Amino acid sequence: MIEEVKKRTYEDVRAAYKEYLNGQNLSKNTIMTSSTEAFYIWRNKGVDSFWNIIFSDNFEVLGKETLLELLRHQSRGNAEANVNSYMSHLRRFRRFIQSKSIIEIPEVVHVISNKRGRSSKKVKQTLPTPSAEQVEFYLARWDDLEDYSLQEEALDKLFYELCPNNTNISDVLLKTAALNDFYSTNIFKVYPLAKHIVALDIDDRLKAGDVNLVGDIQRVSGINRKFYSFATKYCSHHNPLDYPIYDSYVDKVLRYYCIRDGFTAFSAAELKNYERFKNILIDFRSFYGLGKYSLKEIDKYIWQLGKEYLPNNFKKSKD
Repeated sequence: MIEEVKKRTYEDVRAAYKEYLNGQNLSKNTIMTSSTEAFYIWRNKGVDSFWNIIFSDNFEVLGKETLLELLRHQSRGNAEANVNSYMSHLRRFRRFIQSKSIIEIPEVVHVISNKRGRSSKKVKQTLPTPSAEQVEFYLARWDDLEDYSLQEEALDKLFYELCPNNTNISDVLLKTAALNDFYSTNIFKVYPLAKHIVALDIDDRLKAGDVNLVGDIQRVSGINRKFYSFATKYCSHHNPLDYPIYDSYVDKVLRYYCIRDGFTAFSAAELKNYERFKNILIDFRSFYGLGKYSLKEIDKYIWQLGKEYLPNNFKKSKD
C-alpha cells in the first residue's frame, strides 16, 4: 500500500487530505493552512524526501531537521520559532496517512476555463512544483529558444536605444507595431493606440513603476476592446523589473497553483486588475521561496510552463 500511495500526484493527495480535514471539525483557516504547510517538504525538497520522512520510524527527528534546514535556507523569519507550526501540520498529515482514508485517495481533475467564460473540457494536469531548480531550468531553456531570445533582443534595442521615449508618434508607432507583430496581439489599427499613448505623457510614470499606467493605456477612447495584455507588455519593455507581463499562459498557471496549493486567494477577475495581478505574482514568488528572482525572470518561467502544460487551443491572441 505504501508504494501505491507514493505514486499518487500532489493534487490527489492534497485533495484527499483536505477532505479528511473537513471532517475533523477544524476552522476554515486551519484547514487551508494545514493543507498547504503539511506539504512544505514536498514542494521544496521533493516527493521522495517527503514520503521517506512520513513513513520513517524516526519521523520526529527527520521531519524537524529537514524543516529547519529548509526554513533557514528560505529565510522564512525565525526558523526555530516557525518549525513547530510546520511540524504540527506534518504530524496531522501523518495521522491521516495512518488512517484508512489514504486508501480512498481520489484522482483530481482541474477545470481550466477559457478566457471568454465558455465551457471547456476537464483536463487532468500535473505541473511540477515551483522551485529554484525549475526556474533555472526554464531560464536556461529560454536562452536556447533562438526566435524568442532574438525577438526580445530586437525589442530591447528598439525600446532602450532607438526609441526610448514616448513623446514622438513615429517612435510609439514603431514600438506598438513591433509588439503587435511579435506577440500576435491582433490589434488591427495601431495608430489610435499609439496616438493614445503619446497623449498620456507616460515617460515619468514608466520610470516610477506606476501600476495605474497599465489601466490608462489599455482603455482607448472610442474602442470597446481593452488592450490589457498589450499594455502590460508595452510597460514591461520599458521597465521590466516593475512591470510583469500578463497573458493567457500566465493567467492559467497562476489559477492552477492557486487551486492546487492555495499560495494566495484570488478570483480570475482579479488577474485583470494590474495592481492585484502584480501582487499575486509577488505572493507566488514568496510562497515558493523564489525571492532571489526578478519579476521578469518569474515571467519567463511561468510563461514557458503555461505554454508547455496548458496550451491555448481556443484562440491565438494573448490579450
